[in-house]
Amino acid sequence: MTSKDIIGHTIVGTGPEKILILHGWWGDYSAYEAMLPYLDSKSFTYAFMDYRGYGKSIDMVGDHSIEQIATDAIALADYLGWEKFHAVGHSMGGMAVQKIMQKAFGRVKSVIAITPVPASGSPLDEDGRTLFHGAANSDENRTGILNFITSSRLSKSWYDYIVRRSHETTTTEAFHDYMLAWTETDFLDEVIGNETPVLVLVGENDQAITADAMTQTLLDWYPNATFDIIQNSGHFPMSETPVRLAMIMENYLYKHS
Repeated sequence: MTSKDIIGHTIVGTGPEKILILHGWWGDYSAYEAMLPYLDSKSFTYAFMDYRGYGKSIDMVGDHSIEQIATDAIALADYLGWEKFHAVGHSMGGMAVQKIMQKAFGRVKSVIAITPVPASGSPLDEDGRTLFHGAANSDENRTGILNFITSSRLSKSWYDYIVRRSHETTTTEAFHDYMLAWTETDFLDEVIGNETPVLVLVGENDQAITADAMTQTLLDWYPNATFDIIQNSGHFPMSETPVRLAMIMENYLYKHS
């Protein structure tokens, strides 16, 4: 496989422990930019991946699905020569890392799921379908979703920035397709009982991915799952509390290295 066939990615660090890190629905890997200065680049090598239709992979054709994300991530690990690795994912990426730990079982040393969508998906009610299905073509809908998952605590400039980046780093088609993927995909039967160590992180002000929801899903499904709540954060701790997230994340990676 040549470099032009591999999914777009950005390498940060030169350390011996290898980490695949996946972004969420809202945009490419640059969602993590605020925390990059605080990562331990001597202990870890991070590969930040961009999904098909996003960021460095914006022109790559293929399915906009959780299965494709996981397949591309494992192919990236193969390309980089990583036999063993950790997998970190945010939101939709938190769903994808659950698929990766099933598809690459035995290779994944640990998983960190940041405000993750469960492996069973996140079905929408009637109002939710109207809001989310309209988001691809409506900035008002995008802003409404962002306010909900951050408890309307952040500045207008921040909401405007996330909406703008969601346009700049995605195609409209991919943005809509991935919404269908994380709301309608269900692979719970394939992963329940998986013994990979999993850290589940939730923002205290996230009204969508809540502590109660995680207790009834990931913490119940995975025997080696543990849990932490990130104070003063909503759905985007990499932006809202980047230093705190970097510390919690790397402390867990040190433990499982």
